Amino acid sequence: MAGSARGKVEITDAEEAVLADGGLEDLLGFHLRMAHFAMYQDFAATVGKLDLTQKQAAILMLIAANPGLSQVSIAAYLGADRATVMAMVDKLAARSLIIRVKSETDRRKQELHLTPLGQRTLVKVRAQIAEHEKRFTSRFSARELEALFDALRKIEKGA
Repeated sequence: MAGSARGKVEITDAEEAVLADGGLEDLLGFHLRMAHFAMYQDFAATVGKLDLTQKQAAILMLIAANPGLSQVSIAAYLGADRATVMAMVDKLAARSLIIRVKSETDRRKQELHLTPLGQRTLVKVRAQIAEHEKRFTSRFSARELEALFDALRKIEKGA
């Protein structure tokens, strides 16, 4: 490999040829982290033009699929703390992509809805995410991809 980089450290061809992995290549967590990093970088390069993070895009997708969704439900689904989700929702609301509406059945609850701008943005996001996903899923056969998803779900359920 010509001058590959792991993280922010540039590794030259000479170093790579002699660099011992210290057992990293045998660690599932290491490979998951490196795969996540590769996908994150590609996502940021692809969808970053819309100034949205992965979690912000996920929030838009969840609200579109579940109009009236609460921040608490989003936090639970994404495995994030409420404060983090609230900050992301605040940013999306400040950009007029979503609105908060007081629940008619529970005045303590705020329901989240996409605005027309949020709906148009989500159409663009979905198209860009499809391109991003295809760059990775196209590397696998249908059977391999199914096995990969099954394996990842096993890991998720064990957490």
